[in-house]
Amino acid sequence: MTFVRILVLALFTFVATFAFAKQPSILVMGDSLSAGYGIKLEQGWVHLLQQELAKKQQATLINASVSGETTSGGLTRLPALLSKHKPDIVILELGGNDGLRGQPLKIMRENLQAMISLSQGSNAKVLLAGMQIPPNYGQRYTTQFKDIYPELAEKNKILLIPFLLEDVAGHSNLIQPDNIHPTAEAQPAIVKNVLPVLLPMIKEAAQ
Repeated sequence: MTFVRILVLALFTFVATFAFAKQPSILVMGDSLSAGYGIKLEQGWVHLLQQELAKKQQATLINASVSGETTSGGLTRLPALLSKHKPDIVILELGGNDGLRGQPLKIMRENLQAMISLSQGSNAKVLLAGMQIPPNYGQRYTTQFKDIYPELAEKNKILLIPFLLEDVAGHSNLIQPDNIHPTAEAQPAIVKNVLPVLLPMIKEAAQ
């Protein structure tokens, strides 16, 4: 075989591998933080993340987030979404509304655990987005709420974003007048909190 034929064959193999490489799908199950409440949809962190991943054709995103969603609502919707989209990765960003409504943390934990189990049962990797609530709910409740996420991550051996709103919460210039939802200017910071944890999962799923 001549050198030219070897070179052509190698080039064809490289192109074919690139062209047919698996592009993982990511299902985002979130609430208003992921649904882009108070801002344009294209300004939200999920849309910005999709744009970032699209630069290198790394993954496709399905945003199934709903403003006001609780873990109970997410658990109800999840089976149909898993069946329809068959995602490789599920990002769970839920629980904030449970906490803000002062709902029993036992139920919240059970719902998150059920969603993790359902996702893993459909062969999807799970990325859990940690959340915190304001201190006016009482130290005991807010601490127990915060601890649910790392405890579930450790129990299920899944990856965790320690706090989705790191470097956003507590900064008045990055929060809307309702003192809850991030502004459009805050969304890139949220992407920065997600990407370092998500990228290794995408790489693994693409193999």
